Amino acid sequence: MNLLLLLRSVFVPICLFCLSLLLSFNNARLPDLITPISSPTTTITTNANQPISPIFAATVQVVSPGMMKNNHHMNKRILIALIVVSCALCAILSTLFCLWIFRLKKKSHKSDSKSVQRADTVRGLSLGTISGKFNSIRRISKKGSVSIIEYQLLEAATDNFSESNILGEGGFGCVYKACFDNNFLAAVKRMDVGGQDAEREFEKEVDLLNRIQHPDIISLLGYCIHDETRFIIYELMQNGSLERQLHGPSHGSALTWHIRMKIALDTARALEYLHENCNPPVIHRDLKSSNILLDSNFKAKISDFGLAVISGSQNKNNIKLSGTLGYVAPEYLLDGKLTDKSDVYAFGVILLELLMGRKPVEKMTPTQCQSIVTWAMPQLTDRSKLPNIVDPVIKNTMDLKHLFQVAAVAVLCVQPEPSYRPLITDVLHSLVPLVPVDLGGTLRVTESVGPQSA
Repeated sequence: MNLLLLLRSVFVPICLFCLSLLLSFNNARLPDLITPISSPTTTITTNANQPISPIFAATVQVVSPGMMKNNHHMNKRILIALIVVSCALCAILSTLFCLWIFRLKKKSHKSDSKSVQRADTVRGLSLGTISGKFNSIRRISKKGSVSIIEYQLLEAATDNFSESNILGEGGFGCVYKACFDNNFLAAVKRMDVGGQDAEREFEKEVDLLNRIQHPDIISLLGYCIHDETRFIIYELMQNGSLERQLHGPSHGSALTWHIRMKIALDTARALEYLHENCNPPVIHRDLKSSNILLDSNFKAKISDFGLAVISGSQNKNNIKLSGTLGYVAPEYLLDGKLTDKSDVYAFGVILLELLMGRKPVEKMTPTQCQSIVTWAMPQLTDRSKLPNIVDPVIKNTMDLKHLFQVAAVAVLCVQPEPSYRPLITDVLHSLVPLVPVDLGGTLRVTESVGPQSA
């Protein structure tokens, strides 16, 4: 638009000037070219001595040598004027064209600068931004936008997703250990979204973890979208998952009785936050030992919210049956009925894992499996048998009254009828007195704990 205004303000006046110049030359030329036809000055005769008509005589006079000479000088002046005007027009048009090219290059340079700036901004979301969010996780709101991490940064931090950096494996991919600048460590979950289910889980987990904040729920540091692959970046939990600690090479040797009770208490607090403090309430739907992560001090945090459901939004028609065998509540498995009591059932199974060190489902024969609930239930209510099924790692290291109390809570949580199960808040209140003060409970340990009769 500015260029058009410039053309109109410069080119149009020049055209008018050229037109007036041509008209002035024409006006100066007319008196010299026209003579009166009615009064010829010379009479010309033919070979037959016949008189010539006045019109012919005037015509001859117009093209006489003198007039031709005058016309020659006039044409020369007009030609020079036209050349000058043409050169001026060419110069002006060339100048305007150069200005137009300059403006285009300037706009292109600005656009490239903005693109580089945006790229630098994304590239700048490296360690400084990530660690800043992590360090202030308890002071800032999680309702803001989550950081988008550059894919090349994740490649470098995971050594191109090397197998040696794999921390665990899930349904849609692996979790990798990532080492960013200044030795800042994080966990990167890689999801290959070949279908709608994986994409839906990715979006749900990023959305929920971006909105909720609790010290017993894993912290979201950022995410990345690269072609058909999705990445979620979490804080790194140095001691891995509860499943690996209990059923891995160490077989729970690092988990004392009090640490196990602390893990149960942390998990109950996270569930209470989801069920009672979130508005609307959130049902995790996939609570299991592999989704309970432990930091360097064995503080537990719930992770993996891809299957989580907002309470009240689910019904039998719009929700797909999901979960892990051994943790799924009977009413949800058989009838599709999902409530917060479904999470309570899964918590009861985890409590049994902590007590006995057994997996939630174990193979009896190649074609037959047995759940920990079915196997343990008859012995949990028998005080003479209960100490014999406790994990050998912690056997005879706890007060028997505390053991019986934890077993009673577990029995209530895994009741087949959901209405018989307690609220997670009631479970939390039952566990607090069993955890030492320095581990987050109210128990004051004055002497070494050993087996005592009830």
